Amino acid sequence: MENQFFVDSQALSEAALKRKHTLESDPSSRTDHMEYMPGQEKINSDICEKVMSAVDSFDASKYTASDVMRALQKDHLQVEDLKALLSPAAEPFLEKMAERARIETRKHFGNTVYLFTPLYIANYCENYCVYCGFNCYNNIRRMKLSFEQIEHEMQIISESGMEEILILTGESRSQSNIEYIGQACRLARKYFRMVGVEIYPVNVDEYRYLHECGVDYVTVFQETYDTEKYEQLHLAGHKRVWPYRFDAQERALMGGMRGVAGSALLGLSDFRKDALASALHMYYLQRKYPHAEISLSCPRLRPIINNGRINPQDVGERQLCQIICAYRIFLPFAGITVSSRESESFRNGIVKIAATKISAGVSTGIGDHESKYTGKEESTAGDEQFEINDSRSLEKMYHDMSEEGLQPVLNDYLYV
Repeated sequence: MENQFFVDSQALSEAALKRKHTLESDPSSRTDHMEYMPGQEKINSDICEKVMSAVDSFDASKYTASDVMRALQKDHLQVEDLKALLSPAAEPFLEKMAERARIETRKHFGNTVYLFTPLYIANYCENYCVYCGFNCYNNIRRMKLSFEQIEHEMQIISESGMEEILILTGESRSQSNIEYIGQACRLARKYFRMVGVEIYPVNVDEYRYLHECGVDYVTVFQETYDTEKYEQLHLAGHKRVWPYRFDAQERALMGGMRGVAGSALLGLSDFRKDALASALHMYYLQRKYPHAEISLSCPRLRPIINNGRINPQDVGERQLCQIICAYRIFLPFAGITVSSRESESFRNGIVKIAATKISAGVSTGIGDHESKYTGKEESTAGDEQFEINDSRSLEKMYHDMSEEGLQPVLNDYLYV
């Protein structure tokens, strides 16, 4: 594992520091990352096998310019065509890919761009994921919002005009149990028309409970589909179990959720294989659950507190654009989200081509929306998960999209 991922662990207790060093240096001290832990539900699904079979056979170097051109001339792409568009051979054809992606986007989504904002309600975590600012061995200010504080944050966000919210927590059942998250979602229903969650993976009955609390969709990042690299980066905690995380979206759909989203965190492993796996994961879910709304996120690594060196070394903006265009051409009906991890200029460009959803008024910290939205100082706030790159408000984002001839949409879903 590359040392760039490890975080500064000042102020850890001696016992915790010793445990951290053991996990990092001795693989035999870690649990089997492919074995389920007690309480984790197994489902009978063939999606993982299909995805990983395609990824294992993917040799990006074998595709040629002819393969790329052949893919771009097809009305409907097959898996082999997607592989060609994700290969290095497609890089010289980025303009052609962008034009094809733009046509598909306009055909299915028009000029609309959906706006949402995330709300982090807790940053306690029980996992040791070495690239994440929330990990249990990173020395940060931890905070869990009370229901009164959650509602206050929601009021501030709602007053900005936002109608869709994504509720997030660190992955800690002890600090953020399912009832706590459910109550937060019930509060969100008072202020927002669309409610999503990005939390630790749970079982079918727990997703069903969250749906009853008002949740419309679930987002889960697989982080990387490379099981060997996953084992090296996730050293402790329930998140270490790779297959349980893989099946999270399907369990959510089985629990009644209207939609699911997913992705790898690009830059952790071979980004071409992770992009292929992400697209196929959503593709096979769509085929199995045709009623579901399927979306792809496109996050890249970002610096974190106590480690500003973390960056997606080989995934530049051109590579990210290639991936997003390939997603759109292969999955013309899928939503594609580009978060505030990316720059203002990149996001302004990609929504004209392929992205259909974008965050605004973003904070990845805990309890700091009042200070960010109104300028009023707050006495306490929890530290952020990662550094954002685009801090525009909803008002500014709405204006910028409109100026580009796009149609910003706050919500197009009505309950009857």
